[in-house]
Order: sequence, then structure tokens, then C-alpha cells
Amino acid sequence: MEQTYIIGYIMIGVVAKQYMLKTIGNMDYLRLLGELGVILLLFFIGMEINLVDFVKQWRIAVIGVIAQLTLSLFLMLGVGTYFDWGIARIIVLGFVVALSSSAVVIKLLQDKGLLDSKMGKNVLSILLAQDVAFVPLLLIISQLGGTKMTSWDLALMAIGASIILALLIYIYTKRSLKFPYAKRIAKDHELQFFVAVLLCFGGALITSLFGLSAALGAFVGGMLINATKETHWIQDTLHSFRILFVSFFFISIGMQIDVGFIQNNIETVLSAIIIIFLGNHILNTVVLRYFSDSWKEAILGGAYLAQIGELSFLLIATAFTYGIIEEFSYNFTINIISLTLVISPFWIGITEKAIALVFRRQKQY
Repeated sequence: MEQTYIIGYIMIGVVAKQYMLKTIGNMDYLRLLGELGVILLLFFIGMEINLVDFVKQWRIAVIGVIAQLTLSLFLMLGVGTYFDWGIARIIVLGFVVALSSSAVVIKLLQDKGLLDSKMGKNVLSILLAQDVAFVPLLLIISQLGGTKMTSWDLALMAIGASIILALLIYIYTKRSLKFPYAKRIAKDHELQFFVAVLLCFGGALITSLFGLSAALGAFVGGMLINATKETHWIQDTLHSFRILFVSFFFISIGMQIDVGFIQNNIETVLSAIIIIFLGNHILNTVVLRYFSDSWKEAILGGAYLAQIGELSFLLIATAFTYGIIEEFSYNFTINIISLTLVISPFWIGITEKAIALVFRRQKQY
């Protein structure tokens, strides 16, 4: 199955880690390529999103994310109270556990042809709401770390958020947009490439200048493309480009897995992974079932959302930079996130087989 490509990329990162470290001294270059991969991936995700349809599903998106954050915070509060953690550390780890992986989940939904299914749309709505929530979560962590935003920084972020909101309202109101010189662009392959890069990385640059997530800008640029007529050429023009950088992203995840660290803390690591998968799976199953998914769809959707996402790398790295967590907790969390991404396709596959077995037996009776 195509999902093995994700696992393959991560395994390449694990195997190549020692060689790459000796070659470049650190992983900064590969992480940069991975960040570019996330930007490009979210640009393509945005291209798949019809804003009008997404707004119709705002309830499941908002309630789903609030429920995830609430449960994760309570879970970490219980664990943190037992281990005598500080409140800032509890909040950070609660945020980290609550976010699922847009990169992995959407890739798997696409491979299985489920992106346009009811379950796929509900899962996608929750993922997109998480991506939007990432910015305020990052801001909260910076405040917990004692980094006070200046009035200028806050003003920039407010302006950037206002621009994005105005653009989304414009797209929603117009429903359908059209590029200037669309016919000429459609005939010129070189011009197509530059227009696509401008929309993707231009949007990322603009939002980053305003202190917002670069990936968010690329995502909005993709949504702009979705509302624009005659833009099928962008998919064809950037497809190979996307595969290259997304592969770097998953390889960079593999390079963050420390096999020795995992071996030395195997019991704690396995316990954490089991708790995370079961907790996220059950919570998301309940949320999806509440919004009229059948139990079969809800359980499968819960499996897709059970892992920890790539944006959590940025949250934990920010918390480490601000001194909220120490080095051991940082390494432990990085390895947990990476392992949940590796295990996720297998967890989904096991869930699919279990669902098929249970419902087959029910039909027999």
C-alpha cells in the first residue's frame, strides 16, 4: 500500500541519521527542507478545501478541537500532578498531545480514496481547525515561557490575522474567483510554475512577516487556488516538487528518533504511546459519533486522528527554547511524536481489520 512510503521515508531518516550528522554536523539543513515540505504540503491541502463546504462543518471542527484540548490538558494534569510537574509544563504537553498530523492523515485518506467521504470530511475539518488553533497555542507557550510580546508584535499579528480573515471572507462571498490572464497562464508552463511558487511561498512569507505561521499562509494560498477557475495545471506543475520536499519532511522526522534513548526508556515510551493512541482514538470516536457518523465511520475516523502531529514538534521546540521543559522531556517528547507517526498507519490498518471482523460477525447473526 502507498502508506508504506511514509514509513519508508521515516525509516530512511532513522538509518541515515548517523551518516547525516557526520556529514553536515547537525540537522538544521534537513529540518529546513522539512519545513519547506510542510509549507508545500499545506498549500496542496488548501487546494483541496472548499471554504463554503468547510464553513458548513464548523461545529464538528470547533467542538472537536476544544474537546481534544480539554481532555489532553486533563490527562496531562493527572500525569503532571503525580510526577510533580509545573503548570506550564502540563499545559505545553497537553497542547502537544492534542494535535494530530495533517501530513500523515491526509496522505492516507488520499491514498485510500476517503478524502471525499463523510468520515474523511469530518476528519479533515478537525485537522484544519487544529492547524488554525496552532497559532494561539504557540502564542500561549511563548507567554508561559516569560516572553512578553511587545505592542508592535501584537499589532503585526493582529494586522496579519485581519488580512487573512478578510481574504477568507472575500473567498467565501465570491464563491468563485478567476486569475487575471488565466488563459495565457494555462498555455505557458514556465509561467505556471512561477505563479504557483508565488502563491505558495509568497503567502508563507507574508504570514511569517506578520509573526504568524508560514504554513498557514501557504494553506490560505491553496484555498485561494481552490476558489479560482482553470487552475488544474498547478497540481501537475508542482506534483514532483511536492513529493521531493514532503519526503524530506518525513526523513527529518526519522532523523529525530533516538534509538538509544528509546531502548533506555522503553517501558515509559511504550506506556506513553499506548495511552496517547487509546486516549485520542476514544475521544475522537466519541466526537465523530456525536456528529452522526455511524459507529463504523466514527471508530475508523478516531484511528486516523490518534497520533500526534508534526506541528507538535514546533510547540515542544518552542517550549524547550523558553526553558519550560528540560532536555530529557524534550528528547522524550520528540521521540514519542516521531514514533506515533510511524505507528499510525499500522494502527489504522489494525482498526480497519477489527472493524471488518466485528461487522462481518454482526451480519452473520
